[in-house]
Amino acid sequence: MRETAQTAQAVRAEAAACAEHARATCLRTGPPRRVGIELEWLVRDVRHPSLPADEARVAAAAERFAPGGVFPHGSALSREPGGQLELSSPPYESLAACVAGVRADLRAMREELAAAGHRLSGYGIDPWREPARVFVDRPRYACMERLFDRFGPFGRYMMGASASVQVCLDAGTQEPGPYNVRRRWWLAHRLGPVLVAAFANSPMAAGRPTGWRSTRQVIWARLDPSRTAAPAVPMGTDPRDAWARYALAARLMCVRDQDGGPWASPHTTTFGQWIDRGYHGTGAASRPPTMDDFAYHLTTLFPPVRPQGHLELRMIDAQRGEDGWIVPLVVTTALFEDPEATRAAEDAVADLPPSGGSGPAAPADPLWLRACRLGPHDPALGRAALRCFDAALAALPRLGVPELRPLVDGFTQRYVARGRCPADDLTLAARRGPRSWWDGTGEVPEWLTA
Repeated sequence: MRETAQTAQAVRAEAAACAEHARATCLRTGPPRRVGIELEWLVRDVRHPSLPADEARVAAAAERFAPGGVFPHGSALSREPGGQLELSSPPYESLAACVAGVRADLRAMREELAAAGHRLSGYGIDPWREPARVFVDRPRYACMERLFDRFGPFGRYMMGASASVQVCLDAGTQEPGPYNVRRRWWLAHRLGPVLVAAFANSPMAAGRPTGWRSTRQVIWARLDPSRTAAPAVPMGTDPRDAWARYALAARLMCVRDQDGGPWASPHTTTFGQWIDRGYHGTGAASRPPTMDDFAYHLTTLFPPVRPQGHLELRMIDAQRGEDGWIVPLVVTTALFEDPEATRAAEDAVADLPPSGGSGPAAPADPLWLRACRLGPHDPALGRAALRCFDAALAALPRLGVPELRPLVDGFTQRYVARGRCPADDLTLAARRGPRSWWDGTGEVPEWLTA
């Protein structure tokens, strides 16, 4: 009996320690001042978008424009499972510095890729090619693929054919006011569907229309909801407690072997269950979890708003054009960093229907799915987006970037003010373009048309 009590006490202590680790590391509070961005790009052969990239030439070009994986202005370069390039900026002290630094690093990236016969392509989902995993020898990606295959083919599209714009902002302060961390956490989740709708740019997959304006985000919503869904976030939610609960309730993606052997994939077990009752598998999975396992587990969680010490907003599709990424960066930053714009954004999203349910909400949340399906054609989302863009435009002089107003205003007039999004351009081009766009061989996968 004593041994059972001691075991139960040890389990409770381990769970409490993991929860405290999640609470302690997820958000660093303080006056918000820094901004950063992570940009994922598809890589194209310049001769035709349907041709695969030459990985050897891309890797050689990457070493030239980012020796050792670091750009001249401090951005870091990494590769995604399907060969996508990801540029992750350092945290900048101002929006103007972020735009200038990332622009310069991207310029070097584009020039070296062009010399190698390749270019960057900004779409949320590759419109032309089936997904393919380039890095087949990495155990993390193999475990990720096995997990996501349990939910259909969504994971392979996410891993091998998707790209996004991820805006990174300071978490905020403990004090009341527009920078309060709980207000910013709530606003990030309420703004999520609005940002999905306004910047939707993935209506095609494998050369065919999918019926969604943001196929990329609906793919995320249909993956393992324990690690990719947006939770319901009522006003006043403590983000630290919410993140601790989320992390312990998420399924294990993998258990690393400490001796260099194969990684286990106990996908039906949550981390909390691993602590509570162990996992009676073979090899790596037979051992109890450690705090290092929990820290790694946190890196395998991908909700639309991810606390990484800062707020990481992950719901925006990659954008076309050399400067297309600047608009979501500027609009999102303005809505969080300018108090007047923050209040306007809060008013705009207050009129939206509430997120449904408790716990993971996105797969069954009609608002997120309406954003993916209709974009700003949805009347409520369209109105909220226009109010948010107007507020962001007004804030740009106060944020010290009046020179970016024409870029944001151009996007507003072309899309948001007309209830449109970038996905509509691609859909129209597909209908008017070569037959291979619209009437190509093969049917749209059933899971994409549902």
